[in-house]
Amino acid sequence: MVEKQTAGRDNLGDFAPQFAALNDDVLFGQVWSREEQLPARDRSLITCAALMAQGLFPQLEAHMKIAKKHGVTKTEMVELITQLAFYTGWPKAWSAFGIARTVFEPAK
Repeated sequence: MVEKQTAGRDNLGDFAPQFAALNDDVLFGQVWSREEQLPARDRSLITCAALMAQGLFPQLEAHMKIAKKHGVTKTEMVELITQLAFYTGWPKAWSAFGIARTVFEPAK
């Protein structure tokens, strides 16, 4: 079950209320909730891949945390980044690994 998202309203509700509503209600409410068509875990992997490919690292970090909640393992995320390194660029992979390490490994 996809968790109710409020990030749009929490961060932009007073500044861009329509965008915030679309983010929370349509993207995360209507699209992400279609788990019979595509499970949230798979949506998380796809979303992380798309964000890494574009170099959108602040959003990638947030979605890696969501992916972890959806059951994506460290091993799977490492494989995703390794696979994409050859298609999206080595520097993006290095950046993504830095984020993945903080998300999937507890602080030592």
